[in-house]
Amino acid sequence: MTPPTTTKATPEAPEVSETPAAAPARPRVRPARASWHAAVTLVVLVGTALLARRHWPVIEAGAARLAGADPGWLLLGATAAASTWACSALAQQGAVTEALPGGRLVAAQFAASAANHVLPAGLGAGAVNVRFLTRCGLSVPRSATALAVKATAGTVARGALIAVLAFAGPGLLRLPRVSPTVVTAALLATSALPLLLLSGPLRRAVRTVSADVRAVHRLPARAAALWGGSLAFPSLHALVVIAVTCSLGLPVPPERVALAYLAASSVAVLLPTPGGIGSLDAALALALTLVGVPGSAAASVVLGYRLLTVWLPLVPGLVVLGLLVRRKAL
Repeated sequence: MTPPTTTKATPEAPEVSETPAAAPARPRVRPARASWHAAVTLVVLVGTALLARRHWPVIEAGAARLAGADPGWLLLGATAAASTWACSALAQQGAVTEALPGGRLVAAQFAASAANHVLPAGLGAGAVNVRFLTRCGLSVPRSATALAVKATAGTVARGALIAVLAFAGPGLLRLPRVSPTVVTAALLATSALPLLLLSGPLRRAVRTVSADVRAVHRLPARAAALWGGSLAFPSLHALVVIAVTCSLGLPVPPERVALAYLAASSVAVLLPTPGGIGSLDAALALALTLVGVPGSAAASVVLGYRLLTVWLPLVPGLVVLGLLVRRKAL
């Protein structure tokens, strides 16, 4: 009778010990995740509040200068600015082969645009998008690669738009004279770029991005979304600048304004400021003066563009960011 008794007692012991060990494990993980989400939200809110306080004179001056602008043109600019988030979501969907939830994807792009004005060089938008893609089931390396595919398509699309405008209207953008030394240095830097791409880490990164690009282009719908969104995004931003210019009654051809914005935004990417604030402002004001906009009017156009694309959507974008974090979509 003793062997059956010991056989029954042996499986019962682990059952009793497993139940209390598994119970306290769950409550320990949830507070850690909740505190992490709260910390991220707090950092974004504090950073945005400090940024808005620092640039409050710019906001106030821009609102005063645009008080007499045509509201119809400003409404068109605001509509174009709001449409850029849908185009960004379309391009992000086109950068991956997996289907992403459409509503949350657009909300994530809206939130990313707000976070992008806190950290430099697009780090805020990149962090939001990587977090969103990982929540959708993609690994961190694949999420980073998807952002690289989207950024590459955006760069190519912006360059194509500049080339089309420059070819359609020669002399639209009067570039300042550049010394031969600067031209030589630029050519040397361009020729050295392939050598840098041959290095180990960069070569692997380029190979990974190329593989994902090929995978996306095997699906016509994904390729159309990637290039359609990448072309529409800078075009709509250029439309915002055109609308602000027209609202102020400036007699400048729209194609000149569009080319000025595309050139200025391409240069501003090289300067890692939060959301391009400062770098894009200076580059856009200079480009607008080069196409014939007076200096004071160019400053008003830049302020109006910033009001429609940065300051007005900032608080709603933060609200959406907080909701996404609260619902653990990020």
